[in-house]
Amino acid sequence: MICVKNLSHSIGKTSVLQDISLEIPKGKVTALVGPNGAGKSTLLSLIGRLMPLQTGRISIDGSDIAQTPTRELARRMAILSQTNSLGSRLRVRELVGFGRWPHHQGRPTHEDEQLVMQALDALDLTALGNRFLEELSGGQRQRAFIAMALAQGADWLLLDEPLAALDMAFARRIMAQLVALREAGRSIVVVVHDINHAAAWADHVIALKEGRIAAEGPPETVCTSQVLGDIFDMELRVTQIEGKPLVLHHL
Repeated sequence: MICVKNLSHSIGKTSVLQDISLEIPKGKVTALVGPNGAGKSTLLSLIGRLMPLQTGRISIDGSDIAQTPTRELARRMAILSQTNSLGSRLRVRELVGFGRWPHHQGRPTHEDEQLVMQALDALDLTALGNRFLEELSGGQRQRAFIAMALAQGADWLLLDEPLAALDMAFARRIMAQLVALREAGRSIVVVVHDINHAAAWADHVIALKEGRIAAEGPPETVCTSQVLGDIFDMELRVTQIEGKPLVLHHL
């Protein structure tokens, strides 16, 4: 379980998160949703220790992340942020291989190489393994970075808008793979822009608004016309397909 207690965060004089306390269940797909500027990416970055804590405490499976050695944390938690700045002259296979660094520290084994190949195959990148990143489309690059996170093999996978730049076929494929990872015993926290991806695939939904927790619970509890209407400040229709909420936000 990831436990967040009394977390607040400001950028300059702007408050981004205000007194956040929550528990993210282990062995589940948890979706972070909310309007632009709600604090979703900041919360994920703080959990992944990409940003220093200002106030509050975060623990992962009982370990305080502020006190956990970096290498140990990287073995337990993989994070994909929205901004990825690795060199464009890097080949896809090399990028995905970086996911194994916390384990082999520069001396990859046959097992490491096999896990890299599995990640490439899972994201349909095997044929692109020798391509430079600069030769890929935006969606292909996004898949390469997701593959790197998968290859890391961490118990916890934190993904910030992994579906950005992906077409609907690959977006659905990625969400299905995240559910498969959950079935294999891993835990996923994912920021999603389209509420219907959370409604269809997540086990647990955390909705933020103006830096605070606006709602949390299973999709059928959070993805209702009233709850989402209050969060996004718009009228929404919600129906159901095969027992799952479907938000008709485009009508």
